[in-house]
Amino acid sequence: MTRVADRASGSTGVLSPQAAAAPRRKRRAHRWLGENPIGLLLSSPYVAFVVVVFLVPFCFGIWMSFHEFFFTAPGVAVPHPFVGFDNFATVLGDRQVRQAFVNLLIFLVINVPLTVVLGLLLSSGLNAVVHWKGFFRVAYYIPYVTASVATIAVWIFLFNGNGVVNSLLGSLAPDPTWLANPAIIMPLIAVYVTWKNLGFYILLYLAALQNVPEEQYEAAQLDGAGRWQRFRSVTLPGVAPVTSLVILLTIITTGQIFTEPYLLTGGGPNGASLTPALLMYQKGIQQGQPDIAAAIGMILVAAVMTVSLVSRRLTERKN
Repeated sequence: MTRVADRASGSTGVLSPQAAAAPRRKRRAHRWLGENPIGLLLSSPYVAFVVVVFLVPFCFGIWMSFHEFFFTAPGVAVPHPFVGFDNFATVLGDRQVRQAFVNLLIFLVINVPLTVVLGLLLSSGLNAVVHWKGFFRVAYYIPYVTASVATIAVWIFLFNGNGVVNSLLGSLAPDPTWLANPAIIMPLIAVYVTWKNLGFYILLYLAALQNVPEEQYEAAQLDGAGRWQRFRSVTLPGVAPVTSLVILLTIITTGQIFTEPYLLTGGGPNGASLTPALLMYQKGIQQGQPDIAAAIGMILVAAVMTVSLVSRRLTERKN
């Protein structure tokens, strides 16, 4: 038992083992629940949503990728033997899979730099606007919140064989046309996705720019720095954390690209706009090979995580 001295009364008391263990239990509860357990209670519905909608299907996808799996009628039980890495060997030997990942790399190389450069430049211009700033913010953001089906219909109207763009270009129009040209279709999809999502990244950059102290610009101007020098020495370091976030988000979005190639071309022409997510749909749903689709998904997750971690390390080291 623990003996304590009561300084006020000069008497000595004895704590019971239960009383001595109470502070340890309290510290243990704080370690697991935090200082404010009500936060855990409020976040529990979202945690349950993530577990049910994302974590459980992801774990099931991992299991599927290592087993022979196919869809059956409800209530019909069939064996699903363990096949090891056979599904992954089949996937890696498939020409379509390799082409889909090459297409994704082309998309990534175009989309990420274009998003960062345009997002930073347009947000800098918007930050300098005095009048109609709210209007421009909404105008930039509208494509992001508009349904892809609606915006893609506009792009098909613009870039199909008899579209507005070909009518304006006349003899300079590409042959075959934009949506049927294997050399153009993936860059065109990358430009479309950049345009559609740009409003979100502009708002991120705008919030970062408004947190850069104005005194730093004034000090740089007093030192004789020009506009470009102020942009390079003050603006770029000030928004570096947001740039790292934008790069990470665009990489993750790239891995999920499905709707745009599916609605624009269906993966054509000749697989030139095929992406891993679209190929997973074709293999798993249309062709009834969910185990192969799951293996493609696991490779895609590993690739996106690797690229994201490398980009994160590089941007943090540079910052």
